[in-house]
Amino acid sequence: MSTPLETGLHTEYIRKQLVQAVFAADYATAAITAPFNPTDGTLTAIPAGYKAVGYTTDDGLTFTSDLSMSDVTSSQSVEPTRSDVESDVLSAQFTPQETNDVTVALFEGLALSGTGALPAMGTAWQWDRPSSPVNPFRRLLCIGLDYGDDGGEIYVVKFFPRARLTSKDDEQWARSTETQRPVTFNAYRDSAVGTSCRNWIDGPGWRSLAA
Repeated sequence: MSTPLETGLHTEYIRKQLVQAVFAADYATAAITAPFNPTDGTLTAIPAGYKAVGYTTDDGLTFTSDLSMSDVTSSQSVEPTRSDVESDVLSAQFTPQETNDVTVALFEGLALSGTGALPAMGTAWQWDRPSSPVNPFRRLLCIGLDYGDDGGEIYVVKFFPRARLTSKDDEQWARSTETQRPVTFNAYRDSAVGTSCRNWIDGPGWRSLAA
C-alpha cells in the first residue's frame, strides 16, 4: 500500500507570532536562564533590568541569518566538491514606534539604567552626540506569542545575550507618520552563556500538543 500524501501534515503545527515583544537590558544585567515555569510552561516574570521597547511597526521582528560559504571546486565536478561555513551572522531588525527612554537609548547608544541613562518619562531630557560614537553591548530578549487550538499560549523566545547595534535607519519627522527609530542588532557569542542566541519554545498550548 502506498503512503498517503497527507501523511505527516498537521495544520495545528502552523505558527504565527500574533504578538511580539522586545526587551532590552544593559550588558551588566544578569542573563536570561529560565523564561518558563518548568511545571506548566507558563511565562515567568520578565527579570528586573529588562525594559520594554514598546510598540513596534506591524512589520514585526525580522531575524536575518547572513550565511557565507567557502566552496572548493574541482575540474571533475560542476558542483563544489567541498563546502564549509565561513560565517553565519544572526541579526534582529525592528522599528520602534514609541519615543521612550528605551528606544532613544538604543538608537543613540545611551545607557538603559544608572549613570548616563535618561530620566523618567515626562521629565526634561538632554543628551549630546559624542565626538567618538558610543555603541555598548546589550542584552536583547524577543518574545513571540501564538495560541493553540485549545486557546493555550505558545511562546517562541530568542535571547541575544550579547547584542550590538550594527545598523539604524533614518529618524524621520513628518506629519504623515509616527517618529520611528529603526534598528538592527547583531548577536555575538557571550563567553559566559556559551552562545550568541538561545532559543526556547514552550507554553501551555505547546505542551497540549503532546497529549
